[in-house]
Amino acid sequence: MTFSAISALSPLDGRYAGKLATLRPLTSELGYMHRRVQVEVAWFISLSDAGFAEFKPLTPGARTYLLGLVKNFSEADGEAIKTIEKTTNHDVKAVEYWIKSKFEARPELEKAGEFVHFACTSEDINNTSHGLQLRSARDVVVLPALDKIVLKLRDMAHAYADVPMLSRTHGQTASPTTVGKELANVVVRLQAACERIASVKILAKMNGAVGNYNAHLSAWPEFDWEAFSRKVIETPEPLGLGLTFQPYSIQIEPHDYMAELFDAVARTNTILIDLSRDIWGYVSLGYFKQRLKDGEVGSSTMPHKVNPIDFENAEGNLGLANAVLRHLSEKLPISRWQRDLTDSTVLRNMGVALGYAVLAYSSLMTGLNKLEINEAAIADDLDASWEVLAEPIQTVMRRFGLPQPYEQLKKFTRGEAMTKALMQGFIAGLEIPQAEKDRLLAMTPGSYTGKASELAKRV
Repeated sequence: MTFSAISALSPLDGRYAGKLATLRPLTSELGYMHRRVQVEVAWFISLSDAGFAEFKPLTPGARTYLLGLVKNFSEADGEAIKTIEKTTNHDVKAVEYWIKSKFEARPELEKAGEFVHFACTSEDINNTSHGLQLRSARDVVVLPALDKIVLKLRDMAHAYADVPMLSRTHGQTASPTTVGKELANVVVRLQAACERIASVKILAKMNGAVGNYNAHLSAWPEFDWEAFSRKVIETPEPLGLGLTFQPYSIQIEPHDYMAELFDAVARTNTILIDLSRDIWGYVSLGYFKQRLKDGEVGSSTMPHKVNPIDFENAEGNLGLANAVLRHLSEKLPISRWQRDLTDSTVLRNMGVALGYAVLAYSSLMTGLNKLEINEAAIADDLDASWEVLAEPIQTVMRRFGLPQPYEQLKKFTRGEAMTKALMQGFIAGLEIPQAEKDRLLAMTPGSYTGKASELAKRV
């Protein structure tokens, strides 16, 4: 069998491949190779500027050529590295050899070839590459996708700020709100969640086999390798990596920041699962309709159906994303002694975890863009739920000191079908000032929404 979209083992590279085109160059193995080349080149150029007599500063032409290897890195380059790896059986060494192969017929670079990967352990290259991958995935794909959802929900919150809606607590009728206010709740949660994702510092180390600069100091004992490493890691791209320096590590960077990042994404996803389920429910109640698309089929046997498939797809893929993200965050900070390889194979699934999340964000946006509010159905639900006015009535009764207001309303309404006439009859018999009685008599389930509209418009 040849590899194709329908023979792919993962739907991320099969059925849904087109929806992940922005993420794939960043978190695929090709993207990993690309970042390894970037790290090796940045380290090499920086070494040439360190003041060592044995490695003079590179000429402008050599620098431009080296940076071009990064800028123009292609799938063909990745395949060339994979070919070398068949011999080395070591992926980082294959990158080193590939870079050196690009020095052929360039005397200046050939002479300095042994400074490629100088004093580095593989994890110096890997952890920095992972940092570059994660930063790009977060800043270029994940956060922009979430921002689109936030903006869409904010627009909906404002548009529906004044549309009253029956609340349901424990699945039972409860004090009314507005459609916009319920969406505004999600906007505020998502804004805070996105801030947590954005605030995670992407850490990196370049300190040798066990984190002590052993090999570095064996070559130049008097050189400040820690300061040099910090400079390479924190100097902005392209001459540096633009990450945050991690001063203490074993052979691997501890991965605590990764756990923090993955947990932050997972918590955001949980908010979106909550939203997907609620919207699904409102579609079921008829509060929202879905725009029809010619040619689409909702059921293979029931022609009338228009299923909320986008919200179901989002919920399912958010769950898959969180399952992988949580394994990553629980496993990655753990390493036996100074190094074991269990993190290496797990880290190759970062793109899987983020891929399911990004796929879910796409489905959710598609679903939100299809929604049309059904104000008539929402109004009918409210008009059939006059019992929700038991709360304001008993609260006003408390204000004026009437006996057992809660208990009176409980006895009057609980388990009974309430109508406008019944509720207003109860109000008419209350011994409270006429102005307050008139205010309660004018109240309807649709007008009893508190500050919901104001709160919705505030986000």
